[in-house]
Amino acid sequence: MAAWFTFLIACFSALLTQIFGSGVFELELHEFKNFKGLLASGTSCRPDCRTFFRVCLKNYQVSVSPGDCIFGSAVTPVLGSNSFRMEGGQLSTPIRLPFNFGWPGSFSLIIEAWYSPSEDPPVDSNNPDLQISSFAIQRQLEVGAEWSQDVQSGQQTELRYSYRFICNENYYGDSCSKICTPRDDRFGHYTCNPDGQLSCLPGWKGEYCEEPICLKGCSEANGNCSNPGECVCREGWQGTFCTECKKHPVCKHGTCHKPWECHCKEGWGGLFCDQDLNFCTHHKPCMNGATCTNTGQGSYTCTCRPGYTGVNCELEVRHCDSNPCRNRGHCVELDNGYTCTCLPGFEGTHCEHSLLTCADMPCFQGGKCHERDNGRSYSCDCPKGYTGLNCEKRVDKCTTLPCANGGACVILAGVRMCSCRAGFTGQRCEININDCSSNPCANGGTCLDGVNDYSCSCAPGYTGRNCELHSAPCSSQPLCLNGGSCTNVPGGPPVCLCPSGFMGPRCDFPVTLPVHTDPEPRDNFQWAAVSLGVGLVALLVLVCMVAIALRHVHRQAAAERTHDTMNNQSDTQRDNLIPTSQLKNTNKKVDLEVDCGQEKSNYILKNYHLDYNSSKEFKESQTQEDKSHKYEKCLEDKIPLSRMYSEKPECRISTICSPRDSMYQSVFVIAEERSECVIATEV
Repeated sequence: MAAWFTFLIACFSALLTQIFGSGVFELELHEFKNFKGLLASGTSCRPDCRTFFRVCLKNYQVSVSPGDCIFGSAVTPVLGSNSFRMEGGQLSTPIRLPFNFGWPGSFSLIIEAWYSPSEDPPVDSNNPDLQISSFAIQRQLEVGAEWSQDVQSGQQTELRYSYRFICNENYYGDSCSKICTPRDDRFGHYTCNPDGQLSCLPGWKGEYCEEPICLKGCSEANGNCSNPGECVCREGWQGTFCTECKKHPVCKHGTCHKPWECHCKEGWGGLFCDQDLNFCTHHKPCMNGATCTNTGQGSYTCTCRPGYTGVNCELEVRHCDSNPCRNRGHCVELDNGYTCTCLPGFEGTHCEHSLLTCADMPCFQGGKCHERDNGRSYSCDCPKGYTGLNCEKRVDKCTTLPCANGGACVILAGVRMCSCRAGFTGQRCEININDCSSNPCANGGTCLDGVNDYSCSCAPGYTGRNCELHSAPCSSQPLCLNGGSCTNVPGGPPVCLCPSGFMGPRCDFPVTLPVHTDPEPRDNFQWAAVSLGVGLVALLVLVCMVAIALRHVHRQAAAERTHDTMNNQSDTQRDNLIPTSQLKNTNKKVDLEVDCGQEKSNYILKNYHLDYNSSKEFKESQTQEDKSHKYEKCLEDKIPLSRMYSEKPECRISTICSPRDSMYQSVFVIAEERSECVIATEV
């Protein structure tokens, strides 16, 4: 309702703006000079030029022309004669031209000085003979309280003045068209900003500042307010900020989380928390630091501290009342018990032990007894090899032989010696056995001695406990180039699997394929001729493969007839032989050699190049003894190598040893289902 009423007031005020105006144009005349005391026509005034002014305010014109003063006009009384200043004179207040509409932001102003023969104007303004001077200006002017200064000069006159446009009270904005009336009543509590916006008074909020701001911290759910800074609690809540609930009126020893609840505190029960369940807490019956335990129905039990007794531990216990000291010992009460003072000749907590003297012969092993403290005690001089108060202990000879590094002293046949832990030696186990004396680290590794152990610091490229294994360089550096895939070979160097178009150990040599050009356009391509040529090439390859297979079988048969050792191992070789249908013989250059001497690696690739010319010269210079030696060595290593490579079906290497005088090697590459290689080498 208040908002609706405020809206009606705002609409009514906007309507009044169009009726009563929104601002006022103010003009202050400061100084006028009529240097010669003449009229505009050049006639002198008699006796002098009594001067008044007429002001005309109109709309902005590029060239100011006479006409209606649509913004307003004013006529001043006679302000002086000839030259004069208008400060504190008859024009003590500025000339005001009220507006009944919004200020347009620009204007045209005409200021005329007239001669009045009599004291009081008006005079005939249509008589140009009475005009002294006339000034016309056009300006842009913003609404504001600051004055704009100006000076107008003519042939014989000069006028200094200032002007401004200000809004009427309660009007704001660039054109004084926004109305805002400050108020502090039930319909709003606000003042107005310079731009006409509402500014709420302290403690109020809302669109029209009609909502009070409650006390800071007041619960919005449980409290409200009618005036700023209040916090009025709703039913069921209490406290400064309305955050405390009201418990049930008859709840005695309880609390609440919501209004009208009754949650019993510890030790209380019942519907209204009026039944005492914790006698110990509420009554504290146990005394002297005793511990109280509730047993229900208002009963309790006291657990007394040492030295006290009774139902409530109110009685102090006297230990000496039970005469605990024996043999006429004297009992003395203490805070935490008692102590016995024994008579001469007795000892013990309760004086229960009789003291020995030399008369009791307490020294064993023939020790000599000596009395001390006037016969109240004694000491024994023990024979060699015994010790103790009564010479009851045999002397441990190992006490004078400390063993180092955890060694144990033992006595064998009357001789003391140290039994050392593993890894130590010496008379006192002070020497650490050098576990590196056998040089266990291979491949240039450095041995580091430890306690009963050693460790190897391997050279780059090796790993393992004794540096016996090659490391995997594929993971440490980009070995293969041109997109090749690096594969680690256990016990050997890495191998690069090259993509199509590249070859070499690191896939760094491109393969140049021949480029065939069509002698004729594609439309006349002879498919029949190409098919025939492909078929002939395939047939020729097949014939070559059959010839190679027959030659291989013939050589193996000759080897079996010549050597008994080969016959004994024929079963193993047949397993390693490769079917002729899967063989491809490349015999011109051989880049692969099988090292039969390695046990832990599948194969080792070495780059030895053999061709027909070099092998022929090498064959002539080789002696028969060298050929026989190589043949026997290959036979010795053939069976382990065959067994080793048969364990991995993906890549097998079969070695065929030939007794012939030849240094050629035939490498047979077999394509498997997993696109891996099988290498068969004939020696």
